[in-house]
Amino acid sequence: MDRVGKFELRELLGEGATSAVYLAFDAFAQRDVAIKRIYPEVLKDPDRGRLYRHLLINEASLAGRLAHPHIAQIYDAMVTEDDGYVVMEYVPGGTLEAFCRPDRLLPFDRLIEIVFKATRALDYAYHQGITHRDIKPANILLVSPDGQDIKLSDFGAALFSAADTTQISGVGSPAYMSPQQVREMPLTHQTDIYSLGVVMYQLLTGRLPFEASNNFSLLYRIANETPLPPAALRPEIPAELDAIVQRAMQKELSERYETWVEFSHDLAHAFRNIGLASRKSAVSDTQKFQTLRGQPFFREFSDVELWEVVRFSEWRFAEPGTVILKEGEPGDHFCFLARGEARVTKQGRLLSILTPGDCFGEMAVFSAGSGVRTASVAARSEVEIITVRGRALQRASDACRMHFYKGFLEVLASRLSMTSARVANT
Repeated sequence: MDRVGKFELRELLGEGATSAVYLAFDAFAQRDVAIKRIYPEVLKDPDRGRLYRHLLINEASLAGRLAHPHIAQIYDAMVTEDDGYVVMEYVPGGTLEAFCRPDRLLPFDRLIEIVFKATRALDYAYHQGITHRDIKPANILLVSPDGQDIKLSDFGAALFSAADTTQISGVGSPAYMSPQQVREMPLTHQTDIYSLGVVMYQLLTGRLPFEASNNFSLLYRIANETPLPPAALRPEIPAELDAIVQRAMQKELSERYETWVEFSHDLAHAFRNIGLASRKSAVSDTQKFQTLRGQPFFREFSDVELWEVVRFSEWRFAEPGTVILKEGEPGDHFCFLARGEARVTKQGRLLSILTPGDCFGEMAVFSAGSGVRTASVAARSEVEIITVRGRALQRASDACRMHFYKGFLEVLASRLSMTSARVANT
């Protein structure tokens, strides 16, 4: 069986002009991995060898540095004068390239989910001082072919803003380059914003905003021409999505999205406004993330921790009058109210009204006693409820649990303060 270092090669996954990607097995860690190996003749080339060694070293330096659920992990690397490879997380669902054709365009809701997750991952990388510089469909991997979970890959061209390094020109894929990249200007995260706008344009229309017979003509068009709006090529594209792509692809930095937060906020807003029929039966990850981010309880959670909560929480809707928690019953979960109002009663007496952002039910989960509900909670209007099981929280990361416990202390302190104020006024 062929090997690369300690890894057993299982299957050729793909080939390009400079490298091949293999499915391999790490016997020590007992997991599948993907290995990107640069062709020896490329590394030995007097003109290209130095560049590709630099790109490999660049990507290898990220091992363990970008810990995000939507960024493919780098595990290992090796670079010499005539050989080089990077070992990374194996993501089996293929790339977004498959959905850039007119006959395979994604539903709008799935497209928004994918792009939203990319904006959050790139915002995380930006806060680590990293600009990707080669955002394109081939570098956005799907966890499953029919799903919407993604992993960004190939940070070899990344620019480390915190490091004292020289920006290398000629890096990136021409069709997705920003005007600033074409002109070899100093780059910031806004070049990635432009490139992701191009990816979104292609996912919406099945074609690139600029096409040409050669790279010189293509780069000229990117730097000097304005593309047709996506809706001009596909009229059924919602106005909100058309506007988002156009703003992301503005040539002038002052007119483009200034931050990833602005980009992702508009995506979440567009998702809400599209009015999808399935909205109540399946809350999207985009909606979940934005809902959690807007709640005071989760204000100190990092993006990575919020995605963790999205994964292990349960979301449902309930009609007015539905009993959510019942006094006297055992409790193994606690809840947050995402939307609507609910009544808290004890022995039929009204104690309080819950509004969006309020937490309830946690005392039974963490009680040292019998762990039964001391009050009932019923929907006063149509409500959206976020449920977290005690056992799910126990399996969460240490940082995530710490933020939950800190949040519970703040909730308890607030309740005690309100109780003291009521007692003082009686």
